[in-house]
This record gives sequence, C-alpha cells and structure tokens, in this order.
Amino acid sequence: MSALAYDGTAMLGRQLRRIRHNMGLLILTQTMPITMLLFFGYVFGSALAMPGDEYRAFLVPGLLVATAANGIMTGMFQAAQDSHRGVMDRFRTLPISRAAVPLGQAAGDLVVTAVGTVPLLLVGLAVGWRMEGSALEAAGAVCLLLLFRFATTWIGILLGLASRSEEAAGQLGGATFILPLLSNAYIPTDNLPGWLRRIAEWNPISAVTTALRNLFGNAPVPTDGAWPVTHPVAGSLAWCAVLIAVFMPLAVRRYTNGGR
Repeated sequence: MSALAYDGTAMLGRQLRRIRHNMGLLILTQTMPITMLLFFGYVFGSALAMPGDEYRAFLVPGLLVATAANGIMTGMFQAAQDSHRGVMDRFRTLPISRAAVPLGQAAGDLVVTAVGTVPLLLVGLAVGWRMEGSALEAAGAVCLLLLFRFATTWIGILLGLASRSEEAAGQLGGATFILPLLSNAYIPTDNLPGWLRRIAEWNPISAVTTALRNLFGNAPVPTDGAWPVTHPVAGSLAWCAVLIAVFMPLAVRRYTNGGR
C-alpha cells in the first residue's frame, strides 16, 4: 500500500503538470459550466413555470452534478490520449504499482474539479442561488459531489483504455452530454411520461442532484418516485460505491493487460 501511495502521488504530480501545460483546455472546462449557468438560468428559466430566481436555485445543484458527470468525458479523453501515444506502454516498463497510473489520473482530475467548483459556486451566489442548509450539510454536499466525480472518472478511464483511437474516444465522450438531459438536473421530472420519468429517476445524476438540493436546502426530497430520489443521500452513496467497485478494478486490469 505504501508503494501504491508513493507511486500514485508521483502520477498525481505528473497529471497536474500535464493539465497546467494545457491551459486552453483547462480554461474551457472551467468556464463552460459558468456559461451554461448563465444561459440556462436566464434563457430556459424564462420558459418554465418557476420564477427566474427559483429556477436558478433549482439549476445550480443540477449543473454542479452535470459537471461532475463530465468526468466520463475527461477521463476517457486523457486515458485514450496516453494509451494511443505510447505513454501507457512506457509506464508499464517501470517498476511501479499497476494501479498508480490510472489512480494518479483520477486523483488529478479530482483536484482540478475541486478547484473549478469554487468559481461556479461564486457565480451561482451572484445570480441568486443560496445555501439554505447548515455549513455541515453544505460541506457534505461538496464531498458527495467530488465522490461522484471520482466515480465517473473511472468509467471514462476504462472507456478511454478500451477505445480504438483518440478520435473515437472524443466522439464517444462528446455523446455523454445527453446523460444530464435524461435526469432532473435541468428540469423537474414530474411532468415527464411515465417510462421516461423512471429512466430519469434511476439515472445516478438524478440521485446526486436531489441529494445536493436537499443538503443545500434548495428543495425538499420528493415523497414519490424511484428509491434513489426518495432516499437521495443513500442512493447517491450506493451509486458511487457500485460505480467505483465495478469500474475501478476493470480500469486497472485493462491498464495492466495493455488494452487486451
């Protein structure tokens, strides 16, 4: 375990240096959620029954979770880039823990996400969103958000290692934008058709979004619906545990076997 910690820390440093040298992508990924908040909050908000301020309070937690779900896309693209440019092959020749390389990527992504969450929260406060719950509940919401990002990043790493090319990974990663649309991140699911509402409520994004809205004090927990949204904190933790338990060992195994 000490070897894994040492090697993983080294890979974390490498990942952070890699991100630092790609400032264009970093700026884009940090500013896009803010742009979406302003666009959705003021354009879509005027088309819904909710008043503008109320919709923005509804939207901010959903947008935070949608941004966390982008861990699939970033994890996929970075893993595919390293894999198809021969970086992973060079790492496999080193006497380091096999789990250290993907773990360093996931940890580096988590650090960047934590830093990037701050400006989004500040802009949310500027447009009228408020943390109505306690400080402890708000801290729990942020921790849950980061845990979900960590879980989704492992999905992306596995898919990136399994991709046939960087281009294929980019195309598949871009398609993940549909996942928040099939959830309660941007709109309430109450008026959706029955079959579509069930899909949306069993989407992990819906459970985490509902949990954040409840912990931030922005909306009560619904009393009817699928189990993950009526028990959002437990449902979110369960989803994160399942995703990590399934995709983390698969990603490490895929890396160890060299994509075979």
